Amino acid sequence: MKEISLTVPKLVAIAGTRAALGAGIALLLSHHLEPRQRRSIGWTLFTIGVVSTVPLAAEVLGKALRTSETYTP
Repeated sequence: MKEISLTVPKLVAIAGTRAALGAGIALLLSHHLEPRQRRSIGWTLFTIGVVSTVPLAAEVLGKALRTSETYTP
């Protein structure tokens, strides 16, 4: 199993982006708001979640790849 150490702020940023993505999807699938409002808010949260997840995921995955390349048993 690979271990990656993350700082608390980075972990909070990752959790926040996942929450925005999940909230956007939930709003898109729910029926509690007017359809126009629901789509507008849902797509905004979804887009924020996706756009902010990409650089964070690239950094974490890049760190994992660098760590595995330097590992010698």
